Amino acid sequence: MDRTFENWLVVSDIDGTLNNKIRRPVLRNQKAIEEFTKRGGNFTLASGRLQSSLERNYNRTAANQPAVVLNGAGIYDFNKREMIWRNTIGPKGREFVKYISTEFDELFKSVDIGVYFDDHVYVVKSGLFQKITTRVDRSSHEYVDSIDDIPEEGWMKVIFWSNVFTIMKLNNMIKRMDNPDANFMLSSAMTLEMLQKDTHKGVGIMHLADMLGVEKSHVAAIGDYYNDWDMLKTVGLPACAGQAPSSIHKICKFEACHCNQGCVADLLEYIMSGAADEDILSGKI
Repeated sequence: MDRTFENWLVVSDIDGTLNNKIRRPVLRNQKAIEEFTKRGGNFTLASGRLQSSLERNYNRTAANQPAVVLNGAGIYDFNKREMIWRNTIGPKGREFVKYISTEFDELFKSVDIGVYFDDHVYVVKSGLFQKITTRVDRSSHEYVDSIDDIPEEGWMKVIFWSNVFTIMKLNNMIKRMDNPDANFMLSSAMTLEMLQKDTHKGVGIMHLADMLGVEKSHVAAIGDYYNDWDMLKTVGLPACAGQAPSSIHKICKFEACHCNQGCVADLLEYIMSGAADEDILSGKI
């Protein structure tokens, strides 16, 4: 009788992990996900995207559990069509965004700002980087003149877009200042994201694991970049795509192949072979 995997939850990042480097699905991954879920395994996606932007990726896999959206600020159930858990940005965080948009020096006034709600983005200081992101993600969005034109309640995350130099300067400035009850992460060389304090993909994943009754030792996640850092530090079995930065490899207990070759399948095959359970029992992971 085939082994079943009801006691496992596996969560994958999308671009550079589930998808290849040009954001296309990898057939090997899709086949492995189908096999894993057919044998009772729990599989879903974790992303920085809105649920509407995530849906087409979710639907073309055999994902069978609610997805972690907006880098952990929410858990969205595609079957129920509702956000079943969320953690929004508080007043100190909102004031910080207003400060960046109105009070900071001229260099930082080149920063594009997007404030993400459940499935909608308010854009302040639109520019090239913002336009590329919202077009690629097909995000529902609208442009406003100032932060004061955005509703106060319901901020799920904020993205700051700019050139590499400016984002680096902004990130360094944040490290030197008092934390405005927020969690900051670099999601690319040109994007810095902000969530409510103690909010990240790992928090959302562990909330989902609790809902499903899955123990931490059997919660696996796979990613490829620094915005996956907190997620990988939180779960029981952290895994990374082969092309991930060396510092990401160092915190992972399973190192998969390059995303172009099907790194999610590598992880699922490791679990379905029984090797992951053996390594848990032996204390290797």
